[in-house]
Amino acid sequence: MKKQLCVFLITIAASQVFSQEINKADIEKGFNFIETKIFSEAEDAEILKLYEGLRVADVSDGMDMVGLPGTGLVDPAIHPDWIDLENLSHQFRGIAVTARYVPTQRADRPEPGQKFQEWEGHFYNAYSHEAFTKLIKPGSAIVIDDVEDKDIGSIGSFNILYWKKLGAVGIVTDATSRDTDEIAIEKVPLYLRKKGRGIRPGRNELESVNRPVVIGGVLVCPGDIIVADGDGVIVVPRGVAKQVAEFARAILDKDKSARKDLYESLGIPLDNTVK
Repeated sequence: MKKQLCVFLITIAASQVFSQEINKADIEKGFNFIETKIFSEAEDAEILKLYEGLRVADVSDGMDMVGLPGTGLVDPAIHPDWIDLENLSHQFRGIAVTARYVPTQRADRPEPGQKFQEWEGHFYNAYSHEAFTKLIKPGSAIVIDDVEDKDIGSIGSFNILYWKKLGAVGIVTDATSRDTDEIAIEKVPLYLRKKGRGIRPGRNELESVNRPVVIGGVLVCPGDIIVADGDGVIVVPRGVAKQVAEFARAILDKDKSARKDLYESLGIPLDNTVK
């Protein structure tokens, strides 16, 4: 008990010293307390290779084994827009690139005499743009913290296909998407909370890019590993990503071997999940 109290008091003291070191003027302008770490393309490629073929269930077990049970499991309400049971192309593993949209306080309609298209274009370009596209590279998983209570189609069949062209392997949002039929035809992996129809102007605006966000009750930091399949989405903190992948791989290999034996004993043709 005394040891716990001592640790608690030391933590409080350290927190007070740290807070005193920050200039009040800097805090007034807004201050980020969680650092955004930057990783090289080689580092990202190396970690993604470790996650090839891993399932959400394997990764969840791996998180248990590193002492983070239940951590990273995104609210199951965030689900795949479409599922491909033949090739499993709805699954993805990627490196998080984050964006946060918030409800706007700006006018939700043109000024008297202003053309709608002019107002709409200005809103997109000035307030509700997609600055995060500059960060997309092969292997990126776009994670969008958006306004879940409003009917906003921040994601659509055009921009999501453009993100794929830039290298994105999948998208996760805690809010909505429109054009979901076309997105399913385009086969861009998308995990969302619900369908949307509206547009962004007059509804939301971009608050930050490549900063920590919260998706389905889970913290996502830029550079974290995102794994998504029919079971849902899990987020792996970058600091434990290698260790989690190693545990998850051993779990998957054992599962494949055991299921392969059952397939053969039952006369079921082998598929890619057991090869």
